[in-house]
This record gives sequence, structure tokens and C-alpha cells, in this order.
Amino acid sequence: MKIKKINIPVFKSQSEEADWWASQAGRSFVKQKSIEAVSKGETLRGSPLVQRLNKTASVQIALRLSESDLAEARRIASRKGIGYQTLLKMLLHEGLQREARRL
Repeated sequence: MKIKKINIPVFKSQSEEADWWASQAGRSFVKQKSIEAVSKGETLRGSPLVQRLNKTASVQIALRLSESDLAEARRIASRKGIGYQTLLKMLLHEGLQREARRL
């Protein structure tokens, strides 16, 4: 049985990309690529957005969050199939870009 190839669409925003990765199509793409990688003996490194965020130099900071906000971030990140720290970095990045445009 031949599996239909799924292509990554062009996204207008990081939010749109995150939503796609959390959708059935995004999860199917990850599953398809994972199966292909295992058959070739390769390892995947995540979405293009995650790769881009991981390539940028970062500085470690301490940030205090309410338990409920952290729990919600973990729940959303789990649903999207990414780490909660990656999700928080994405949200912070989007918020900073939005605020910079408003100034």
C-alpha cells in the first residue's frame, strides 16, 4: 500500500505553523518522516521552526511562572508534540514581534 506524500505548506506566521504541526496533517507528516527516517537509519531534528529556534544563540534565565500557567503550557506543548520550553520561546518570540510592530 502506497502512502500519499504530505508536503509542508508555506506559513504566514509561527502561530499558523504551530497550529499545522498540531493538526492531523502535521502529525501525519511527522509519523511519515519518522517511518522514513527509521527505515534509513536516520534521526529527525523537528520542524523547521524548532530547528531555527534551536540554532539561535540563547541565554539562560530564570523565570517564575504560576503553576497553572506552566501546567497549561505543558498541556498545549504536549498536544502540539513539542517541548514546553520550545512552546514558551515561540510564544515569547511572537509576542515580542507583535509589540515591536506596535511601537
